[in-house]
Amino acid sequence: MSSAGGLSRRRVAGASSSSASDDAPSPSWTPNGPNPNGTVVTHAGSAFEGGSKVACDPRDLDQVQEDSRYGGRMPRLTIMEEVLLLGLKDKHGYLSFWNDSISYALRGCILIELALRRRIALVKDPNQRRSPLADRLVEVIDDKPTGETILDEALKMMKGQETDRMSINGWVDLLSGETWNVMKIGYQLKQVRERLAKGLVDKGVLRTEKRNFLLFDMATHPVADVRTKESIVTRAVSLLTATTSAVPPSALDKEGTQCRVTRTVCLVCAAYAASVLDNAFGRLTYEDREAAFQRCDEILAEFACWPFGSTSATGNGGGKRREAANIGMGNSAPSGRESVLGLVQEVKREMNGEDDPSFHLIAGVLEVLSKLDSLL
Repeated sequence: MSSAGGLSRRRVAGASSSSASDDAPSPSWTPNGPNPNGTVVTHAGSAFEGGSKVACDPRDLDQVQEDSRYGGRMPRLTIMEEVLLLGLKDKHGYLSFWNDSISYALRGCILIELALRRRIALVKDPNQRRSPLADRLVEVIDDKPTGETILDEALKMMKGQETDRMSINGWVDLLSGETWNVMKIGYQLKQVRERLAKGLVDKGVLRTEKRNFLLFDMATHPVADVRTKESIVTRAVSLLTATTSAVPPSALDKEGTQCRVTRTVCLVCAAYAASVLDNAFGRLTYEDREAAFQRCDEILAEFACWPFGSTSATGNGGGKRREAANIGMGNSAPSGRESVLGLVQEVKREMNGEDDPSFHLIAGVLEVLSKLDSLL
C-alpha cells in the first residue's frame, strides 16, 4: 500500500505474529531468573532492570574524599564573600565610599580561606619561632585548584614564588598592591570587590543593576537572596551576643560544614577589621552594640596569637581602647575572657594536632588584621 509521500510498505504473512513474538519475552528467560541450563542469570546492565551498575562522575568521588580529608564539605560562600555581603547596602548594592579598610581585609581573608582549605600553611622551621607571628614564611602544601577564581589565582602566585617565600604580612601587602617594589607590582589582585560581587551574582545571592551617579553610571549589585545575608548576620550577632562559654548553634553554619566554629570566628574578626561589622548590629540597642564590639575585641585578641588563647587578659590595642571608653561611661563590667576561652577550645577541636601549620597561619593573618587601624 502506497502512502502520500510515495513510500510503500509491504506486509508479509506472519509478520504480526513474529513481531509480537519478538516484543514478548521468551517464556524460558527472565531478567533475573533461571536460564534453560538451570543457572541463575542476573542482569547487570541497567539499574532499571534490577542490575548493580550505576554510572557516576569520578569528580564526585574525589569531592567525597576531599570532604572526609578536610573534616567536612566546603561552604557555599567563602569568607571573602560573606564579609563583602555584610558591607553591601541591601537595596543600593554598593559599599560605602569612605571604607578604606575592606580591600586590605579581603586580601587577608583570601589567605585564611586558602589555609582552611589546606592549600597553604606556615613553613615548619624551628628558627621561624623567633620571628614575629606576621613575619613567618608561607608555603604551598597543595596546589590543587579550589574552584574559586580568586583563590586559584592567589594560589598560583604563591606557587610561583616557592623559591623565594614571603611572610604573611608580605603576601597581604603584595595582594593589596601595598609595595614599593616595582618588580612585585604584578602580584596585586585587582578588582577583588567587583569580582567577588560577580561571583555572588552567579551564585544567585546578588543581582546586577546600573545606577546613575550624576557624572557617571556604575554597576551595582543589590541583594537578591535576602535569606542568605540574614543567615550571615544571624551567625555574627549570635556569636557576639553570647554570654556563656558554649557556642550557640545559631552562630554556626549548616551541620557537616568544614571548620564551622573557626569560620564564624574568622568572619566576625575580618568583618570587624573591614569596618563592616556595625552593619549587622542594626537591630541591637546601643548598650548591646557596645557589648558586642567588646566581645569581638576579646575574640580577636585571643585568636591573633599562637597558640590560640595565650594572650594576656588585657587584650590587644583595640580592646584597650574599648575598655577605656567603657570606663569613661561608668561601665566597669568584667571583660568576659572566660567565655571566649570556651570558644578557643571549640576551635582547637577542629585543628589537626596542637601545632597545625594552617591554623598557625590563620593566627598570623588575624594579627595583621588586628593592626589594620595603625597600618592605614
